[in-house]
Amino acid sequence: MKEPELQLMGQRFFTLNTVVRVNQIEATRDTIEGADESSIHSPTEGRIFREAVEKAWPGARITWAFSWQALKDERSNYSDLRKLVVSYHEKFGDEITFIPGGYFANMYNPREQVNRDLHDGLKMVSEMVGGGYRPKCVIAGFLAAENLRYLAEEEGIHVCQGNIWSQYAVDNGDGEGSLCYPYYPSREHFCKPAQGKKDFIDCVNLDGWTVDFLCARIPGSRMVNGERYRSRQGVGPIETVIAMGTELGTKSMIETTAAHFDQGFKLNGFGWVTCTWELGLVEARKIYGYRGRNGMEGLHIWLTETRKRWPDAKCITLGEFGLLWRQHFKNNDQLDYRFTQRGSGVGGSDPDLEICWFMNKDFRLATLRNWKAGSAEQLIDFTRYDLAAHEPADPKSGEHSCNWSLINRLNQKGIRPQDQPIPLEQLTTEEKEIIKHRYPELIKLVKNISANESK
Repeated sequence: MKEPELQLMGQRFFTLNTVVRVNQIEATRDTIEGADESSIHSPTEGRIFREAVEKAWPGARITWAFSWQALKDERSNYSDLRKLVVSYHEKFGDEITFIPGGYFANMYNPREQVNRDLHDGLKMVSEMVGGGYRPKCVIAGFLAAENLRYLAEEEGIHVCQGNIWSQYAVDNGDGEGSLCYPYYPSREHFCKPAQGKKDFIDCVNLDGWTVDFLCARIPGSRMVNGERYRSRQGVGPIETVIAMGTELGTKSMIETTAAHFDQGFKLNGFGWVTCTWELGLVEARKIYGYRGRNGMEGLHIWLTETRKRWPDAKCITLGEFGLLWRQHFKNNDQLDYRFTQRGSGVGGSDPDLEICWFMNKDFRLATLRNWKAGSAEQLIDFTRYDLAAHEPADPKSGEHSCNWSLINRLNQKGIRPQDQPIPLEQLTTEEKEIIKHRYPELIKLVKNISANESK
């Protein structure tokens, strides 16, 4: 029976991606950093992971991204793994693509070099798969605006996992300041939605990991009563089932999924949850010693529970999802993403707090309140996209350019003195007018608060 044609609205989508690499960080084609992961990249790990997905979610289509070194490595474990993944493309319809640099290409390479890596890497993927195959997307972690433009205009690829929402003071790259759902990026900055035709890049920019909105406020991580609270806590395995264990980890993953498939679905008309589960994490304990955990039990629980609670959810490739979004949205003008989440009580997801996000082409805005105490909303983020933005210059040879964030008026991380939460009524008249254009109900709320306080 032929599967019915998919459409964006009225659907819940789940995208699961994996990355095959040799070293943890491939700074350049020939320069590596971090752990050697080659011993945990073989057909054995590939089968364990893919069979676990198929068992928990029959018919799922996932996305595999190979790094430069993983495509070039001629050791038998890599050559056999490449053949195995090609067979999964043929059997399940999985997508196979390229990842430049192992997430942080622009942090180590000039834009021109990244474009060359994209061209040559995509060519190697096509040759590996054969039959005129061409990926529909690229996985990159972070990708500069110029490279997104190159993908769209020179390579004909219109979907990229090119931002990691809320990442700051984590790993080898920072990219705080974007929308968490798809958007067309501006030529000024990959975190900024295009404002019009002049700065429009026709490459859908996607997040890499769905995170708990309350945890995302943390810059990096912090210790609280002997427990480490992580900003990336959500559905990713490192911060959940590997760090916390199966019970707490899967609770975080399922609650984060629910924020998008329940309330988020009602608010936005569609829901999307995404996760990148690097293939090396199938045996993470061998290389990184994650307290003897590899998280595969948690993966099974998460996927089976997701299918049970939201049986209509579709697990498709990243390229398929991005092109569905692109088919529905021709530009950023109609974007109006809204999210409301109360804490799960796991890690940094405070059960007393409720966060509300509003995201569109003009700005993103977040309010926070203690819902149990009935306190008033405080503004914790107001990132304006109508202001000029600039990405860092290319890093010089041998250097590392970490911070590519877009932070202006008020940022959720609280990393600057001016980033303290404020009442909405403290915004300037100009700022209130900008918000009123999109969300008049928020400005009405401000007026009601002010009137009540004057009494």
